[in-house]
Amino acid sequence: MLNISNISITENINTDNFSAFQTVRQFHFSRILAYWLIGGMILLIAVLFVPWTQNVQGKGKVTTLKPEQRPQTINSTIAGRVEKWYVQEGQFVKKGDTIVHLSETKADYFDPFLIENADLQVKAKSAAVESYDQKIVASDNQILALREVLELKTKQLNNKIKQSQLKVISDSLNLEAAKTDFNIATAQFGRYVNLFNQDLISQTDLEKRKQKLQETKSKGINAENKLLVSYNDMLNAQIELKSAQSDYANKIAKSQSDRFSALSSSLDAQASTSKLESQFNSYEVRSQFYYILAPQDCYIVKAAVSGIGETVKEGEKIVNIMPADYQLAVEMYVNPMDFPLIEKGQSVNFIFDGWPAFAFSGWSEYSIGTFSGEIVAIDNVISNNDKYRILVIPTDPEKQWPSALRVGSGAHGMALLNDVPLWYELWRQLNGFPPNFYEDNKADKVKLKAPIKSVK
Repeated sequence: MLNISNISITENINTDNFSAFQTVRQFHFSRILAYWLIGGMILLIAVLFVPWTQNVQGKGKVTTLKPEQRPQTINSTIAGRVEKWYVQEGQFVKKGDTIVHLSETKADYFDPFLIENADLQVKAKSAAVESYDQKIVASDNQILALREVLELKTKQLNNKIKQSQLKVISDSLNLEAAKTDFNIATAQFGRYVNLFNQDLISQTDLEKRKQKLQETKSKGINAENKLLVSYNDMLNAQIELKSAQSDYANKIAKSQSDRFSALSSSLDAQASTSKLESQFNSYEVRSQFYYILAPQDCYIVKAAVSGIGETVKEGEKIVNIMPADYQLAVEMYVNPMDFPLIEKGQSVNFIFDGWPAFAFSGWSEYSIGTFSGEIVAIDNVISNNDKYRILVIPTDPEKQWPSALRVGSGAHGMALLNDVPLWYELWRQLNGFPPNFYEDNKADKVKLKAPIKSVK
Protein backbone atom coordinates (compact mmCIF):
# COMPACT_ATOMS: atom_id res chain seq x y z
CA MET A 1 0.00 0.00 0.00
CA LEU A 2 2.79 2.44 0.98
CA ASN A 3 5.14 0.98 -1.65
CA ILE A 4 7.70 0.26 1.10
CA SER A 5 8.42 -3.24 -0.17
CA ASN A 6 9.94 -3.81 -3.53
CA ILE A 7 7.48 -6.60 -4.13
CA SER A 8 4.45 -5.38 -6.09
CA ILE A 9 1.07 -7.05 -5.89
CA THR A 10 -0.18 -5.48 -9.07
CA GLU A 11 1.11 -8.46 -10.94
CA ASN A 12 -1.16 -10.81 -8.99
CA ILE A 13 -4.22 -8.59 -8.44
CA ASN A 14 -6.21 -6.61 -10.97
CA THR A 15 -6.45 -3.22 -9.27
CA ASP A 16 -9.02 -1.95 -11.78
CA ASN A 17 -11.68 -4.03 -9.95
CA PHE A 18 -11.18 -2.11 -6.71
CA SER A 19 -12.32 1.48 -6.33
CA ALA A 20 -9.87 2.08 -3.49
CA PHE A 21 -6.93 1.51 -5.79
CA GLN A 22 -8.47 3.96 -8.35
CA THR A 23 -8.76 6.59 -5.63
CA VAL A 24 -5.16 6.42 -4.42
CA ARG A 25 -3.60 5.97 -7.88
CA GLN A 26 -1.07 8.71 -8.85
CA PHE A 27 -1.50 10.51 -12.17
CA HIS A 28 1.38 12.14 -14.07
CA PHE A 29 -0.29 15.52 -15.13
CA SER A 30 2.97 17.18 -16.09
CA ARG A 31 3.67 14.55 -18.69
CA ILE A 32 0.17 14.83 -20.17
CA LEU A 33 0.41 18.63 -20.30
CA ALA A 34 3.73 18.37 -22.07
CA TYR A 35 2.19 16.09 -24.65
CA TRP A 36 -0.65 18.55 -25.20
CA LEU A 37 1.67 21.51 -25.53
CA ILE A 38 3.91 19.72 -27.99
CA GLY A 39 0.91 18.64 -30.05
CA GLY A 40 -0.52 22.16 -29.99
CA MET A 41 2.77 23.65 -31.14
CA ILE A 42 3.02 21.16 -33.97
CA LEU A 43 -0.57 21.92 -34.97
CA LEU A 44 0.03 25.66 -34.77
CA ILE A 45 3.14 25.41 -36.92
CA ALA A 46 1.23 23.35 -39.45
CA VAL A 47 -1.61 25.87 -39.50
CA LEU A 48 0.86 28.68 -40.20
CA PHE A 49 1.66 27.03 -43.52
CA VAL A 50 -1.98 26.69 -44.53
CA PRO A 51 -2.82 28.79 -47.68
CA TRP A 52 -4.58 32.06 -46.92
CA THR A 53 -6.41 34.17 -49.57
CA GLN A 54 -5.58 37.84 -49.21
CA ASN A 55 -8.55 40.17 -49.64
CA VAL A 56 -9.68 43.78 -49.59
CA GLN A 57 -12.89 44.38 -47.68
CA GLY A 58 -15.39 47.19 -48.07
CA LYS A 59 -19.00 48.01 -47.37
CA GLY A 60 -21.56 49.08 -49.93
CA LYS A 61 -25.15 48.75 -51.02
CA VAL A 62 -27.16 47.10 -53.74
CA THR A 63 -27.80 49.19 -56.84
CA THR A 64 -28.27 48.58 -60.57
CA LEU A 65 -25.69 48.32 -63.31
CA LYS A 66 -27.19 50.89 -65.71
CA PRO A 67 -28.22 54.39 -64.62
CA GLU A 68 -31.64 54.18 -66.30
CA GLN A 69 -32.45 51.10 -64.18
CA ARG A 70 -32.01 52.88 -60.84
CA PRO A 71 -34.78 54.52 -58.80
CA GLN A 72 -35.66 57.84 -60.30
CA THR A 73 -37.88 60.84 -59.82
CA ILE A 74 -40.39 62.12 -62.36
CA ASN A 75 -40.54 65.91 -62.32
CA SER A 76 -43.11 68.28 -63.73
CA THR A 77 -41.87 70.02 -66.86
CA ILE A 78 -44.40 72.85 -66.49
CA ALA A 79 -46.10 74.55 -63.60
CA GLY A 80 -49.56 73.13 -63.15
CA ARG A 81 -52.42 72.07 -60.92
CA VAL A 82 -53.11 68.43 -60.06
CA GLU A 83 -56.45 67.42 -61.58
CA LYS A 84 -56.46 63.62 -61.38
CA TRP A 85 -54.28 60.70 -60.28
CA TYR A 86 -54.41 57.54 -62.38
CA VAL A 87 -52.15 55.34 -60.22
CA GLN A 88 -51.54 54.39 -56.62
CA GLU A 89 -48.35 53.69 -54.72
CA GLY A 90 -46.91 50.22 -55.33
CA GLN A 91 -48.76 49.82 -58.62
CA PHE A 92 -47.03 48.46 -61.71
CA VAL A 93 -47.41 50.65 -64.81
CA LYS A 94 -46.23 50.14 -68.37
CA LYS A 95 -44.31 52.58 -70.49
CA GLY A 96 -46.60 55.37 -71.72
CA ASP A 97 -49.30 54.87 -69.08
CA THR A 98 -50.72 58.07 -67.61
CA ILE A 99 -49.68 58.77 -64.04
CA VAL A 100 -51.24 62.16 -63.30
CA HIS A 101 -53.11 64.91 -65.16
CA LEU A 102 -52.14 68.57 -64.68
CA SER A 103 -54.01 71.70 -65.71
CA GLU A 104 -52.62 75.10 -66.65
CA THR A 105 -51.86 77.75 -64.02
CA LYS A 106 -50.25 80.49 -66.15
CA ALA A 107 -52.52 83.20 -67.56
CA ASP A 108 -50.63 83.20 -70.88
CA TYR A 109 -51.99 79.73 -71.66
CA PHE A 110 -55.58 79.99 -70.41
CA ASP A 111 -57.01 80.38 -73.94
CA PRO A 112 -58.80 77.10 -74.79
CA PHE A 113 -58.19 77.78 -78.51
CA LEU A 114 -54.59 78.79 -78.05
CA ILE A 115 -53.18 76.25 -80.51
CA GLU A 116 -55.86 76.97 -83.15
CA ASN A 117 -55.28 80.71 -82.96
CA ALA A 118 -51.53 80.25 -83.16
CA ASP A 119 -52.05 78.08 -86.24
CA LEU A 120 -54.14 80.84 -87.88
CA GLN A 121 -51.40 83.38 -87.18
CA VAL A 122 -48.83 81.12 -88.78
CA LYS A 123 -51.01 80.66 -91.87
CA ALA A 124 -51.62 84.42 -92.16
CA LYS A 125 -47.93 85.19 -91.97
CA SER A 126 -47.21 82.44 -94.49
CA ALA A 127 -49.72 84.04 -96.88
CA ALA A 128 -47.99 87.41 -96.39
CA VAL A 129 -44.68 85.79 -97.27
CA GLU A 130 -46.22 84.40 -100.46
CA SER A 131 -47.60 87.84 -101.37
CA TYR A 132 -44.21 89.45 -100.94
CA ASP A 133 -42.65 86.70 -103.01
CA GLN A 134 -45.15 87.34 -105.79
CA LYS A 135 -44.39 91.06 -105.60
CA ILE A 136 -40.71 90.25 -105.96
CA VAL A 137 -41.45 88.16 -109.05
CA ALA A 138 -43.56 90.98 -110.50
CA SER A 139 -40.74 93.46 -109.87
CA ASP A 140 -38.29 91.13 -111.59
CA ASN A 141 -40.59 90.89 -114.61
CA GLN A 142 -41.04 94.67 -114.67
CA ILE A 143 -37.29 95.23 -114.52
CA LEU A 144 -36.79 92.74 -117.34
CA ALA A 145 -39.45 94.46 -119.47
CA LEU A 146 -37.96 97.92 -118.86
CA ARG A 147 -34.53 96.68 -119.84
CA GLU A 148 -35.92 95.19 -123.05
CA VAL A 149 -37.74 98.45 -123.91
CA LEU A 150 -34.60 100.43 -123.11
CA GLU A 151 -32.60 98.20 -125.40
CA LEU A 152 -35.11 98.68 -128.25
CA LYS A 153 -35.34 102.42 -127.63
CA THR A 154 -31.58 102.69 -127.62
CA LYS A 155 -31.39 100.88 -130.93
CA GLN A 156 -34.08 103.13 -132.39
CA LEU A 157 -32.39 106.35 -131.29
CA ASN A 158 -28.98 105.09 -132.38
CA ASN A 159 -30.46 104.53 -135.85
CA LYS A 160 -31.96 108.02 -135.78
CA ILE A 161 -28.61 109.47 -134.79
CA LYS A 162 -26.93 107.61 -137.64
CA GLN A 163 -29.56 108.96 -140.06
CA SER A 164 -28.96 112.47 -138.74
CA GLN A 165 -25.24 112.05 -139.12
CA LEU A 166 -25.68 110.85 -142.69
CA LYS A 167 -28.01 113.82 -143.36
CA VAL A 168 -25.40 116.15 -141.92
CA ILE A 169 -22.77 114.63 -144.21
CA SER A 170 -25.11 114.92 -147.21
CA ASP A 171 -25.98 118.53 -146.45
CA SER A 172 -22.31 119.28 -145.89
CA LEU A 173 -21.55 117.99 -149.38
CA ASN A 174 -24.44 120.03 -150.82
CA LEU A 175 -23.10 123.11 -149.04
CA GLU A 176 -19.65 122.50 -150.47
CA ALA A 177 -21.19 122.10 -153.97
CA ALA A 178 -23.17 125.30 -153.49
CA LYS A 179 -20.03 127.14 -152.43
CA THR A 180 -18.23 125.83 -155.50
CA ASP A 181 -21.12 126.92 -157.71
CA PHE A 182 -21.11 130.34 -156.06
CA ASN A 183 -17.38 130.72 -156.61
CA ILE A 184 -17.75 129.74 -160.27
CA ALA A 185 -20.71 132.07 -160.68
CA THR A 186 -18.74 134.87 -159.06
CA ALA A 187 -15.80 134.30 -161.34
CA GLN A 188 -18.07 134.18 -164.41
CA PHE A 189 -19.84 137.35 -163.30
CA GLY A 190 -16.47 139.08 -163.04
CA ARG A 191 -15.55 138.05 -166.55
CA TYR A 192 -18.93 139.23 -167.84
CA VAL A 193 -18.37 142.55 -166.17
CA ASN A 194 -15.04 142.88 -168.02
CA LEU A 195 -16.72 141.92 -171.28
CA PHE A 196 -19.50 144.45 -170.63
CA ASN A 197 -16.96 147.13 -169.96
CA GLN A 198 -15.36 146.26 -173.29
CA ASP A 199 -18.77 146.49 -174.93
CA LEU A 200 -18.52 142.90 -175.99
CA ILE A 201 -21.79 141.82 -174.36
CA SER A 202 -25.05 143.56 -173.76
CA GLN A 203 -26.52 144.85 -170.57
CA THR A 204 -29.06 142.06 -170.70
CA ASP A 205 -26.44 139.33 -170.72
CA LEU A 206 -24.74 140.97 -167.78
CA GLU A 207 -27.97 141.14 -165.82
CA LYS A 208 -28.71 137.45 -166.58
CA ARG A 209 -25.28 136.48 -165.27
CA LYS A 210 -25.88 138.60 -162.18
CA GLN A 211 -29.21 136.89 -161.68
CA LYS A 212 -27.45 133.56 -162.02
CA LEU A 213 -24.97 134.65 -159.37
CA GLN A 214 -27.76 135.53 -156.96
CA GLU A 215 -29.48 132.19 -157.54
CA THR A 216 -26.22 130.40 -156.80
CA LYS A 217 -25.75 132.41 -153.61
CA SER A 218 -29.32 131.63 -152.55
CA LYS A 219 -28.72 127.91 -153.09
CA GLY A 220 -25.60 128.11 -150.89
CA ILE A 221 -27.57 129.80 -148.14
CA ASN A 222 -30.28 127.12 -148.39
CA ALA A 223 -27.66 124.35 -148.28
CA GLU A 224 -26.07 125.91 -145.20
CA ASN A 225 -29.48 126.22 -143.57
CA LYS A 226 -30.26 122.58 -144.31
CA LEU A 227 -26.87 121.58 -142.84
CA LEU A 228 -27.64 123.46 -139.64
CA VAL A 229 -31.08 121.84 -139.44
CA SER A 230 -29.58 118.36 -139.95
CA TYR A 231 -26.89 119.03 -137.34
CA ASN A 232 -29.56 120.22 -134.94
CA ASP A 233 -31.61 117.04 -135.61
CA MET A 234 -28.52 114.96 -134.84
CA LEU A 235 -27.99 116.78 -131.56
CA ASN A 236 -31.65 116.35 -130.67
CA ALA A 237 -31.41 112.60 -131.37
CA GLN A 238 -28.37 112.28 -129.11
CA ILE A 239 -30.13 114.26 -126.38
CA GLU A 240 -33.21 112.08 -126.79
CA LEU A 241 -31.04 108.95 -126.39
CA LYS A 242 -29.49 110.27 -123.19
CA SER A 243 -32.90 111.29 -121.89
CA ALA A 244 -34.40 107.89 -122.71
CA GLN A 245 -31.51 106.09 -121.02
CA SER A 246 -31.84 108.30 -117.94
CA ASP A 247 -35.61 107.88 -117.83
CA TYR A 248 -35.50 104.11 -118.10
CA ALA A 249 -32.60 103.93 -115.63
CA ASN A 250 -34.79 105.79 -113.11
CA LYS A 251 -37.70 103.43 -113.81
CA ILE A 252 -35.47 100.37 -113.41
CA ALA A 253 -33.97 101.78 -110.21
CA LYS A 254 -37.47 102.40 -108.84
CA SER A 255 -38.51 98.84 -109.71
CA GLN A 256 -35.37 97.49 -108.06
CA SER A 257 -36.09 99.61 -105.00
CA ASP A 258 -39.60 98.17 -104.88
CA ARG A 259 -38.14 94.69 -105.28
CA PHE A 260 -35.70 95.19 -102.41
CA SER A 261 -38.48 96.60 -100.25
CA ALA A 262 -40.60 93.56 -101.01
CA LEU A 263 -37.62 91.30 -100.34
CA SER A 264 -36.99 92.99 -96.98
CA SER A 265 -40.66 92.67 -96.06
CA SER A 266 -40.59 89.04 -97.16
CA LEU A 267 -37.59 88.30 -94.93
CA ASP A 268 -39.27 90.06 -92.00
CA ALA A 269 -42.42 88.06 -92.64
CA GLN A 270 -40.39 84.84 -92.81
CA ALA A 271 -38.73 85.69 -89.50
CA SER A 272 -42.13 86.39 -87.95
CA THR A 273 -43.46 83.17 -89.46
CA SER A 274 -40.58 81.18 -88.01
CA LYS A 275 -41.15 82.78 -84.63
CA LEU A 276 -44.87 82.01 -84.77
CA GLU A 277 -44.18 78.43 -85.91
CA SER A 278 -41.75 77.99 -83.02
CA GLN A 279 -44.37 79.40 -80.66
CA PHE A 280 -47.02 77.12 -82.17
CA ASN A 281 -44.76 74.08 -81.75
CA SER A 282 -44.05 75.13 -78.16
CA TYR A 283 -47.78 75.29 -77.49
CA GLU A 284 -48.26 71.83 -78.98
CA VAL A 285 -45.37 70.37 -76.99
CA ARG A 286 -46.57 72.10 -73.81
CA SER A 287 -50.01 70.58 -74.26
CA GLN A 288 -48.38 67.13 -74.10
CA PHE A 289 -46.94 67.92 -70.66
CA TYR A 290 -50.40 68.16 -69.11
CA TYR A 291 -50.36 64.35 -68.84
CA ILE A 292 -47.31 62.89 -67.09
CA LEU A 293 -46.55 59.47 -68.56
CA ALA A 294 -44.44 56.57 -67.33
CA PRO A 295 -41.02 56.70 -69.08
CA GLN A 296 -40.62 52.89 -68.82
CA ASP A 297 -42.14 49.81 -67.21
CA CYS A 298 -41.91 50.60 -63.52
CA TYR A 299 -43.46 50.53 -60.07
CA ILE A 300 -44.88 53.62 -58.39
CA VAL A 301 -42.87 54.03 -55.20
CA LYS A 302 -44.09 57.23 -53.60
CA ALA A 303 -46.04 60.30 -54.66
CA ALA A 304 -44.35 63.59 -53.78
CA VAL A 305 -47.60 65.57 -54.05
CA SER A 306 -51.01 64.42 -52.99
CA GLY A 307 -54.61 65.43 -53.30
CA ILE A 308 -56.51 67.19 -56.03
CA GLY A 309 -55.93 70.88 -56.67
CA GLU A 310 -52.40 71.04 -55.34
CA THR A 311 -50.10 73.14 -57.52
CA VAL A 312 -46.58 72.22 -58.56
CA LYS A 313 -43.77 74.37 -59.92
CA GLU A 314 -41.65 73.83 -63.00
CA GLY A 315 -39.16 71.03 -62.36
CA GLU A 316 -40.78 70.06 -59.05
CA LYS A 317 -40.81 66.39 -58.05
CA ILE A 318 -44.09 64.56 -58.73
CA VAL A 319 -43.54 60.88 -58.04
CA ASN A 320 -40.74 58.36 -57.38
CA ILE A 321 -40.58 55.22 -59.50
CA MET A 322 -38.52 52.05 -59.63
CA PRO A 323 -37.90 50.42 -63.05
CA ALA A 324 -39.36 46.94 -63.36
CA ASP A 325 -36.54 45.55 -65.49
CA TYR A 326 -33.10 45.95 -63.96
CA GLN A 327 -29.82 44.15 -63.42
CA LEU A 328 -28.58 44.14 -59.85
CA ALA A 329 -25.11 45.26 -58.94
CA VAL A 330 -23.29 46.31 -55.79
CA GLU A 331 -21.47 49.58 -55.38
CA MET A 332 -18.72 48.95 -52.87
CA TYR A 333 -16.36 51.52 -51.39
CA VAL A 334 -12.70 50.74 -50.69
CA ASN A 335 -10.04 52.76 -48.91
CA PRO A 336 -7.53 54.74 -51.00
CA MET A 337 -4.75 52.51 -49.63
CA ASP A 338 -6.44 49.41 -51.09
CA PHE A 339 -7.52 51.10 -54.35
CA PRO A 340 -4.37 50.13 -56.35
CA LEU A 341 -5.12 46.46 -55.60
CA ILE A 342 -8.49 46.56 -57.38
CA GLU A 343 -8.83 45.77 -61.08
CA LYS A 344 -11.63 44.85 -63.47
CA GLY A 345 -12.55 41.18 -63.64
CA GLN A 346 -11.52 40.55 -60.05
CA SER A 347 -13.67 38.17 -57.95
CA VAL A 348 -15.61 39.51 -54.96
CA ASN A 349 -17.57 37.62 -52.28
CA PHE A 350 -20.58 39.31 -50.67
CA ILE A 351 -22.62 39.05 -47.51
CA PHE A 352 -26.01 40.72 -47.94
CA ASP A 353 -27.99 42.20 -45.07
CA GLY A 354 -30.85 39.88 -44.15
CA TRP A 355 -29.18 36.70 -45.44
CA PRO A 356 -27.28 34.77 -42.72
CA ALA A 357 -23.80 33.66 -43.62
CA PHE A 358 -20.58 32.28 -42.14
CA ALA A 359 -17.77 33.95 -44.01
CA PHE A 360 -14.07 33.13 -43.76
CA SER A 361 -12.17 35.89 -45.48
CA GLY A 362 -9.03 33.81 -45.94
CA TRP A 363 -10.77 30.59 -46.94
CA SER A 364 -13.56 31.75 -49.22
CA GLU A 365 -14.21 28.25 -50.54
CA TYR A 366 -15.35 27.21 -47.05
CA SER A 367 -17.67 30.18 -46.57
CA ILE A 368 -21.39 29.51 -46.26
CA GLY A 369 -24.13 31.92 -47.39
CA THR A 370 -21.88 34.21 -49.41
CA PHE A 371 -22.49 35.27 -53.01
CA SER A 372 -19.87 35.84 -55.69
CA GLY A 373 -19.46 38.67 -58.17
CA GLU A 374 -17.03 40.30 -60.57
CA ILE A 375 -15.77 43.89 -60.73
CA VAL A 376 -16.94 45.62 -63.92
CA ALA A 377 -16.28 49.31 -63.18
CA ILE A 378 -13.90 51.34 -61.06
CA ASP A 379 -14.27 55.06 -60.41
CA ASN A 380 -11.26 57.22 -61.15
CA VAL A 381 -12.45 60.00 -58.83
CA ILE A 382 -12.75 59.66 -55.08
CA SER A 383 -16.28 59.83 -53.63
CA ASN A 384 -17.61 62.22 -51.03
CA ASN A 385 -16.89 59.68 -48.28
CA ASP A 386 -13.15 59.78 -49.15
CA LYS A 387 -13.29 56.30 -50.66
CA TYR A 388 -13.27 54.87 -54.16
CA ARG A 389 -16.39 53.26 -55.59
CA ILE A 390 -16.42 50.02 -57.57
CA LEU A 391 -19.32 48.22 -59.26
CA VAL A 392 -19.75 44.45 -58.98
CA ILE A 393 -22.22 42.22 -60.86
CA PRO A 394 -23.12 38.56 -60.30
CA THR A 395 -21.15 36.04 -62.35
CA ASP A 396 -22.00 32.58 -61.00
CA PRO A 397 -25.03 31.28 -62.95
CA GLU A 398 -25.42 28.33 -60.58
CA LYS A 399 -25.68 30.53 -57.50
CA GLN A 400 -27.78 33.55 -58.39
CA TRP A 401 -28.16 36.47 -56.06
CA PRO A 402 -31.37 36.32 -53.98
CA SER A 403 -34.47 37.21 -55.96
CA ALA A 404 -35.85 39.11 -52.97
CA LEU A 405 -32.82 41.38 -52.93
CA ARG A 406 -33.82 45.03 -53.37
CA VAL A 407 -31.97 48.15 -54.40
CA GLY A 408 -30.56 49.90 -51.37
CA SER A 409 -29.86 46.78 -49.28
CA GLY A 410 -26.54 46.70 -47.45
CA ALA A 411 -23.67 44.51 -48.56
CA HIS A 412 -20.24 43.62 -47.23
CA GLY A 413 -17.75 42.64 -49.91
CA MET A 414 -14.37 40.95 -49.95
CA ALA A 415 -12.25 41.32 -53.10
CA LEU A 416 -10.06 38.22 -53.38
CA LEU A 417 -6.35 38.62 -54.10
CA ASN A 418 -3.41 36.15 -54.08
CA ASP A 419 -3.01 32.99 -51.99
CA VAL A 420 -0.18 33.23 -49.42
CA PRO A 421 0.81 31.19 -46.33
CA LEU A 422 -0.95 32.14 -43.13
CA TRP A 423 2.31 33.05 -41.41
CA TYR A 424 3.07 35.54 -44.16
CA GLU A 425 -0.35 37.17 -43.79
CA LEU A 426 0.11 37.49 -40.00
CA TRP A 427 3.57 38.96 -40.53
CA ARG A 428 2.19 41.41 -43.13
CA GLN A 429 -0.65 42.51 -40.85
CA LEU A 430 1.68 43.06 -37.92
CA ASN A 431 4.02 45.19 -40.03
CA GLY A 432 1.28 47.06 -41.90
CA PHE A 433 2.53 45.98 -45.34
CA PRO A 434 0.19 45.92 -48.37
CA PRO A 435 -1.00 42.58 -49.75
CA ASN A 436 1.29 40.67 -52.07
CA PHE A 437 -0.39 41.48 -55.37
CA TYR A 438 2.69 42.17 -57.50
CA GLU A 439 3.39 39.88 -60.44
CA ASP A 440 6.89 38.77 -61.29
CA ASN A 441 7.01 39.76 -64.93
CA LYS A 442 10.37 39.67 -66.59
CA ALA A 443 10.32 42.51 -69.03
CA ASP A 444 12.57 42.47 -72.01
CA LYS A 445 15.62 44.59 -71.53
CA VAL A 446 15.74 47.50 -73.92
CA LYS A 447 19.16 48.67 -75.04
CA LEU A 448 19.44 52.40 -75.05
CA LYS A 449 21.12 53.92 -78.06
CA ALA A 450 22.93 57.20 -78.16
CA PRO A 451 20.89 59.96 -79.81
CA ILE A 452 21.74 60.73 -83.38
CA LYS A 453 23.35 64.11 -83.77
CA SER A 454 21.59 66.37 -86.18
CA VAL A 455 23.59 67.40 -89.21
CA LYS A 456 23.83 71.15 -89.51
